[in-house]
Amino acid sequence: MSVCLVLLILLTTPWNPWGRHVAGAFGSPAPLTEDFAPAEIASSVAFQQVVRMPIYVASGVGLLAALWLGFTRAGARLSARILPRVRRWWARVLLGTFAVTLAVRIAVLPFDLWLELARRRSGVSTQSLAGWAADLAMTYAVTFLVTATLVLIMMALIRRYPRRWWMAGSAIAALLVVVGSSIYPVLIEPIYNQFTPMQAGQLRSSLLQLAQRDRVPVDDVLVADASRRTTRLNAYVSGFGPTRRIVVYDTLLAEATPAQIRLIVAHELGHAKHGDVLRGTVVGAVGVGAAVIALALLLDTAWIRRRAGVTSAADPRVVALVLALTALGVQASMPLQNMISRRVEARADVHALDLSHDPTGYAQTQRWLAVVNRSDLTPAPVWFALFSTHPTAPQRIALARSWSHRQGLPRIPAMAAR
Repeated sequence: MSVCLVLLILLTTPWNPWGRHVAGAFGSPAPLTEDFAPAEIASSVAFQQVVRMPIYVASGVGLLAALWLGFTRAGARLSARILPRVRRWWARVLLGTFAVTLAVRIAVLPFDLWLELARRRSGVSTQSLAGWAADLAMTYAVTFLVTATLVLIMMALIRRYPRRWWMAGSAIAALLVVVGSSIYPVLIEPIYNQFTPMQAGQLRSSLLQLAQRDRVPVDDVLVADASRRTTRLNAYVSGFGPTRRIVVYDTLLAEATPAQIRLIVAHELGHAKHGDVLRGTVVGAVGVGAAVIALALLLDTAWIRRRAGVTSAADPRVVALVLALTALGVQASMPLQNMISRRVEARADVHALDLSHDPTGYAQTQRWLAVVNRSDLTPAPVWFALFSTHPTAPQRIALARSWSHRQGLPRIPAMAAR
């Protein structure tokens, strides 16, 4: 399955945003001061300095807490303290999962609060602390339910097929990824936001006409009430088949011009046109299946089990080790996942340019989004690898300039306010 995963990534990732048979690259970003005024650059730098450290620390503490619980006897001891009087194996697994995930959540909580306070001071967060806490509790509840379900399925398979559980486990895990991606827009997203059809009018009609011209089936465009949480501007596409939807933040509707919204939606139509959600789901399903096989091999290693203080993979106290191995695998794969995501986003940018034939407008829109959202214009390589799912604004502007050059159009002029 690992070979299938590698081949799938190699064959489905749009390494060249222009297409397989078109030579070229993204284009080199212009000097930052050509497109961004000094005050805009300073605002971006100041905001990133405020939020970057709590993000780094929260991510690091969460990973270290999971590794400490999993690769020492601490996780097994934590589970043992709440399990002595529990006889049913499934209840022991549930309680162990709850204890370990809650311990990690508590370890990260102070740094999540630090980040939220930083966002509030910067004017990005608009919700109350009570609302933020409710969101955090809801996120933990959803995460726990998903994690507990997966661990329960795994433990049931291990008990039934001690040596070959990974065969059924990898297939079930892959299937659950597909199911989860399909139902996420209709079951999980509504927990956090209310979605309403975009109000009838010229903008809605023009967006539907844009989708029709692009030959992308779209029954409606939804608006998310993001403003009750944030001032950031965004739009996205999620789901596939009957659950595919294009969502626009209400903050974007309030701040952007109709022309800017059409250009942003053109980018999202690129994801739908190329089936990016379905492609990502298939790659994710195969990747999770391969991860289950790797997990089985690691759980079968005696010294790892001894270090974690568990007797076998069927030991209910193994939950901490399973979660630690999973966290380590996810973190190790993030640079690759983000690199693929950035390539996918670049292809969607090219699609938007092909659809709109407005490279200057698209470049100006990307610049505007970066300024309003105070995006990181020149992220450090480590930050870019670990956290950046999109190309930087200067890279996207360079792509628009490259597209314009390929079409024989005049070069997009410098956009910094003088």
